[in-house]
Amino acid sequence: MSYEIYIDDMLLPLPPEKIPVKYNGQNQTVSLINGEEINLIKPSGLADISLDIIIPQMDYPCAVWDGSIDNAEGFLERLGQLKKSKRPFEFIIIRQGPSGESLFDTSMDVTLEEYQVSDDVGEGLDVKVSLSMKEYKHYGTKIMNFTIVDDKQETDSSQDGTKRQGEPQTQKNYTVTKGDCLWSISKKQLGNGNRWQEIYQLNQDKIKNPNLIYPGQVLIIP
Repeated sequence: MSYEIYIDDMLLPLPPEKIPVKYNGQNQTVSLINGEEINLIKPSGLADISLDIIIPQMDYPCAVWDGSIDNAEGFLERLGQLKKSKRPFEFIIIRQGPSGESLFDTSMDVTLEEYQVSDDVGEGLDVKVSLSMKEYKHYGTKIMNFTIVDDKQETDSSQDGTKRQGEPQTQKNYTVTKGDCLWSISKKQLGNGNRWQEIYQLNQDKIKNPNLIYPGQVLIIP
């Protein structure tokens, strides 16, 4: 199995021996009043990636240089730029099977948290870089607009005659004529026959049976 590792758009000439990616959790264990422990499940945390990288300074047949960087000095310069830029970048792992077939890839936005450069006698002239990255999730803010209403004006009528919020509803009277029923009165007076129950509720002192009303009765209309 082989790997291609990209940090931003830089292909690492030698893939690291290990690629640990830690997927963190944020669950919280709390104790109830009876001493029992429960686990509060929360959204997953940000992943952590730690790499030990060798940047060769000698000609290795296995090293792959694609032109994104030319040497260790160029790699370290780019790392410094990523750190100073305070911006996220892409971390990519491309996996290939023993026969060269493509396997699943890993791609995530990350930030460079810290890195350490070591000149190790065991590595000869090559430069060893240990770096840590953290997953980055894009976010944004939402702007909400609020309107402050003057309580003193809530009971005033607007210029077009409509009532402001908080003003008591006005009522009017209606005299029952021959052929009327609560549904027809509601249709004529309120524009919706299904509101007949509102009329009935306001006039229960006059109407014992909503199916029986009589001409001459004066009803309150909401």
